[in-house]
Amino acid sequence: MQTNIFKTKSKSIKLGLAGVAAAAALIIPTVASADSYTVKSGDTLSEIAVTYNTTVEKLASVNSIANVDFITVGQILELDPEATAPVATETATVEAAPAATDNSAAAAPAAQAETTTSYTSNLGTSDAQAKEIIAQRESSGSYTAQNGQYYGRYQLTMSYLNGDLSAENQERVADSYVAGRYGSWSAALAFWNANGWY
Repeated sequence: MQTNIFKTKSKSIKLGLAGVAAAAALIIPTVASADSYTVKSGDTLSEIAVTYNTTVEKLASVNSIANVDFITVGQILELDPEATAPVATETATVEAAPAATDNSAAAAPAAQAETTTSYTSNLGTSDAQAKEIIAQRESSGSYTAQNGQYYGRYQLTMSYLNGDLSAENQERVADSYVAGRYGSWSAALAFWNANGWY
């Protein structure tokens, strides 16, 4: 009779330890360091890159991501060591100006790489954010990205750009295209979220 009691207690202890280990396995991954980000539902690598003032390519490289279109909820991404703190939503602009922080010197090179145009949109904060999200999704923010008949930061058809591939023209034509088709960049982003293109 005693052997059964000891077996039962032994099993209880093993199950108790297994339960603690399982709980720890669930809790530990969610405790991410300041240099990491835990993927949430609806996240894209390009949005995370914009938020942390880095690029999709750097995030993919640091995390050994083969397919930049595939990340999973709960996945912990190590951030680029040179990435700055999350960009506050109020500071996002069409020209990707660096956030006013002590790290502004570190943020300046990334902003200069994307800001190659003198064209200025008169967009509100939410439309400017939507425009930047679309640019990151379409071309990772590159004015020279090509995909068949689509070209540039907003992946417009060559016929829309009318032979002028300058950053200024891309910005101007993209604003015109979105205003005519969707009314606003926010509406264009909603369409993109629903359909995967705009």
